Amino acid sequence: MSLFGRLDKNRPRKDASLLSGTATRRSSRLDRKRDTLADLRRRIQERLLSEIDPNWDASRADEIRQTIRELLDQILQQEGIPLSRAERQRLYEQLVAEILGFGPIQPLLEDDSITEIMVNGPKQIYVERGGKLYKVPIQFEDDAHVMRIIERIVAPLGRRVDEASPYVDARLPDGSRVNIVIPPISLVGPVVTIRKFFKKPLTIDDLIRFGSITPEAVQFLEAAVKARLNIIVAGGTGSGKTTLLNILSGFIPEGERIITIENAAELQLRQEHVVRLESRPPNVEGEGEVTIRDLVINSLRMRPDRIIVGEVRGGEALDMLQAMNTGHEGSMTTLHANSPRDVLSRLETMVLMAGMDLPTRAIREQIASAVDLIVFQSRMRDGSRKVVAISEIAGMEGDVISMTDIFVFEHGGYREGKVHGRLRPTGLRPKFMDKIRAAGIYLPPRIFSPQPPGR
Repeated sequence: MSLFGRLDKNRPRKDASLLSGTATRRSSRLDRKRDTLADLRRRIQERLLSEIDPNWDASRADEIRQTIRELLDQILQQEGIPLSRAERQRLYEQLVAEILGFGPIQPLLEDDSITEIMVNGPKQIYVERGGKLYKVPIQFEDDAHVMRIIERIVAPLGRRVDEASPYVDARLPDGSRVNIVIPPISLVGPVVTIRKFFKKPLTIDDLIRFGSITPEAVQFLEAAVKARLNIIVAGGTGSGKTTLLNILSGFIPEGERIITIENAAELQLRQEHVVRLESRPPNVEGEGEVTIRDLVINSLRMRPDRIIVGEVRGGEALDMLQAMNTGHEGSMTTLHANSPRDVLSRLETMVLMAGMDLPTRAIREQIASAVDLIVFQSRMRDGSRKVVAISEIAGMEGDVISMTDIFVFEHGGYREGKVHGRLRPTGLRPKFMDKIRAAGIYLPPRIFSPQPPGR
């Protein structure tokens, strides 16, 4: 036996049960410390909530932060609780988030890589990052804790959510869109879904870099917007319709009066002459509602050059088509649909929701006359958003609306967790090229030429 073997043989070995007992004691100490910190945070939080006016002025935020810091230091000193500098800072940040922000989800709201936050009751929180869902190790204490944060969201907006009105749409101060559902209609506790509002909106260069659209398609769409064509951006939920609508709106030249109409203001137009309108739900007495349709009708009296509706969902579709047909060319909107062809049937259904007893052919003629272009966006299997079709409404053939694909996404397969492919021209030129040329815009023929697969 070698010297090393003898030394190893003679060295006393730690018993496995002893190691296990040490690990258990260490874990127990960590759990006790975690419970102590949680109890400490709850006590400081309750004391602060009792001392601070719930309708505190936002300008007092620095003063309240200082109060939180002083009270934390005072209680730690009185109770002799030893905390490292990092633990003390983390506890302070949690208290600030609880008193001034939105509790446990405040760090998620500040994370720019997260696009959506989903709270399914107090113990289950998911986020969307890069188009995919992930569960995060963050929890609320209980249903009451979630309800306290919900109250902080809706109170400044003059809204309420309770058993009589158990769901509500709201907005955070930064513009993020919030949907809230509480028991009894939610069986998992209070549910909060937040679609985040980006402080720095995506640009067309970002979409090209992400592979969502090609430079040739962008050049074509820019010409279509400047030539005052009526455009519908369609797609499924979360496919990026509003983002694309916002980018297309950016191509509208300065000097035009633009009116935007939305349920929750998300569009971020950079032009100077923009009037932003937002619908309003009914109040507690069920009065005071202002619908998208009301706003579309009213906007016609406001001398708009362009009307941009964030999304059409019902009878306002008829008024939007009327506007497009009566001198408000260059208007744009979004709607939910499963395919470019499905956009047309959805529009028909929504026109009928206006309560007008119109024959089907008359509705289709209105659509064919009003809409020039449909841009269809899809959310792919890998979570990416891509424009998959740009189609022209070419007119009527009998009782059917004729549609021509100008660009179509060519799938290249699914490799290494990513969808491969490219938006390619079909080789067909749209009939509205005369309008584009009349606007003084020249599009090179290569934009419409089918490109070889290697490109």
